[in-house]
Amino acid sequence: MTAFEPQKPPDLFGYRKYWAKRFGVAPVLPMSRAEMEVLGWDSCDIILVTGDAYIDHPSFGMALIGRLLEAQGFRVGIISQPDWTSAEAFKQLGLPNLFFGVTGGNMDSMVNRYTSDKKIRSNDAYTPNGEAGKRPDRCVNVYSHRCREAYKNVPVIIGGIEASLRRIAHYDYWSDKVRKSVLLDSKADLLVYGNAERQIVEIAHRLANGEAVDQLTGIRGTVHFSKTLPEGWLVKDSTHFDQPGVITPVQSPYQEAPVCEQTASATSANENIIRFDRQLLKVNRLQTLIRLPDYAAVANDPVLYAHASRVMHGETNPGNARTLIQRHGDRQIWVNPPPLPLTTKEMDGVYDLPYSRLPHPSYGKANIPAFEMIQHSVNIMRGCFGGCTFCSITEHEGRIIQSRSEDSIIKEIEAIRDTSPNFTGHISDLGGPTANMYRLACKDKTIETACRKPSCVYPGICPNLNTDHSSLIKLYKRARALPGIKKIFIASGLRYDLAVESPEYVKELVTHHVGGYLKIAPEHTEQGPLSKMMKPGMGSYDRFKQMFDKFSKEAGKEQYLIPYFIAAHPGTTDNDMLNLALWLKRNGFRADQVQAFLPSPMAIATAMYHSGKDTLHKVNNKAEDIYIPKSVKQRRLHKAFLRYHDPKNWPMLREALKDMGRSDLIGNGKHHLVPTLQPKTAVDSGGGKVQAFKTKYTGFAYKSGDGKKGRNKPFRKEKP
Repeated sequence: MTAFEPQKPPDLFGYRKYWAKRFGVAPVLPMSRAEMEVLGWDSCDIILVTGDAYIDHPSFGMALIGRLLEAQGFRVGIISQPDWTSAEAFKQLGLPNLFFGVTGGNMDSMVNRYTSDKKIRSNDAYTPNGEAGKRPDRCVNVYSHRCREAYKNVPVIIGGIEASLRRIAHYDYWSDKVRKSVLLDSKADLLVYGNAERQIVEIAHRLANGEAVDQLTGIRGTVHFSKTLPEGWLVKDSTHFDQPGVITPVQSPYQEAPVCEQTASATSANENIIRFDRQLLKVNRLQTLIRLPDYAAVANDPVLYAHASRVMHGETNPGNARTLIQRHGDRQIWVNPPPLPLTTKEMDGVYDLPYSRLPHPSYGKANIPAFEMIQHSVNIMRGCFGGCTFCSITEHEGRIIQSRSEDSIIKEIEAIRDTSPNFTGHISDLGGPTANMYRLACKDKTIETACRKPSCVYPGICPNLNTDHSSLIKLYKRARALPGIKKIFIASGLRYDLAVESPEYVKELVTHHVGGYLKIAPEHTEQGPLSKMMKPGMGSYDRFKQMFDKFSKEAGKEQYLIPYFIAAHPGTTDNDMLNLALWLKRNGFRADQVQAFLPSPMAIATAMYHSGKDTLHKVNNKAEDIYIPKSVKQRRLHKAFLRYHDPKNWPMLREALKDMGRSDLIGNGKHHLVPTLQPKTAVDSGGGKVQAFKTKYTGFAYKSGDGKKGRNKPFRKEKP
């Protein structure tokens, strides 16, 4: 153990079980008093409130946490998608003995309810029959308030991705302003962030042992608030680690002491990581607080917001992260360091719990789209060290990969085969946040503990990263050899820049685990936006495509790559999108579904969007601005370039091409992007459907739709 390495945490399943273990395991966690009575319960110890339908499957956060707490001996009830207009629905299971646990669900409620254009979605994949409107905006806040209203003195613990990504002052895309930490807005007692197994188990046992919730102040992976700072802590201003530069004429961006001496290391133009004073490594980080600019400061100055984001992202490695504090009025928000990763044994224990793997019986025969998609999939790992700036996986799950054992994964596949009522022999996915980071890690634990790089694979693969895919290859081979298993697909996003380091893996994948199409995510073709995304250039894509085509041909299979791209990402110009559209046309791709950048809370790219600065480098008011396509018109244009073949977009594209001086791309030849004339059945970009037609210049039939049945592939390969 190094001088700064945190102590080993208690084993997740090593706690003395709570007395209620005598009631045994519930077939499903109860959602009504009648179910509680059948189980012999007079009350619940813990009640979990969720914005999703309750599906007793480890891919759903509330089921996983609920079963884990049950394994600790607690009686756990579920309140799923309650009527939030009053507190009555929050009383349906009675008063919990220990606490309410509140989450918005597997998705952020705002992302779930609104498109990237802020339009209300017409369906909800996590609700029976896909019905929309079953959860409120800012679900965590509303549910937490109702729990408090129902039972005033019961502790309220919030968690899940919605709370996790709002743990400090954060830019909110939907209201276009910086909001307070969700801990304060929700009036909860404690926030758990990330994958919360360690935190929630410790919290439950300590509350059961008689501790008050306001005594639970030092738990990793939690956020609490306080009005005063305790003695014995070394407080350092965030400017000690990363200089925001000259900002405004005010004397200090903080409400208390003057800014400490600024000692941040110089940052060169090519650096994309936060640099820190090495002398600070001699300080006991476990007793060091980093003071971020207060809420009022970051709410009023986008550059200070970007600065706070840079510092926060530098404190995400569990091996070296320090506690962050941020003043909100007269209260300090305390963000304790991230939880230590689960061991393989602990991961196995979590996924081996007695899930029914089915929706709660009360839903009857209702179709729940999210369940239909994942019911025959298996999570093999969690975490991501890719560090893509637009993605929130690293901020939520961490960048250290936590993998299950091969035996545990095989056991789950066999359970699906033997118990799923509609299993046809096909496993839809073996994956996680990415398809091919299973058991990949830093070669040196000491280096891993000290590292502050935001990505292990950008701008290139770190030489300290082990890229050996042999464990994954072995798992694939063993899994597909199981009796009764006809096919195992890999549906999680593939990190192709890692895959090309192992041709043997690519061959195994392409030969046995692709169902005609394989999705990958270059995200863009141009270096400008790619550098802001921290994504590799198209050279890695070309290398992977060569391998993919080669091994597909050797296997005698006709298979296609399905690339995903993002429109309107910070740093993306109109010319970047035009070049991407030309690449798509040149390679014969037609996008059926496209995505525009959505600034999710806490993401690095969101700080870029809000500040207009490249937050991968030092930020100040004198730093060069980057192009941010914010207006509705600009975002629609960027999406239109991705769907250059859609006649609804042709009027907009013709106008844009003329303004860009690229009228040469308007015409009826194969080298043109859009035709000169508009078909009579087509409508302008303002909306409406387009009838089926054929264009002379492509000879390809197209029919508009709404992404429902028959439109499940994001790209279609154009016929020659």
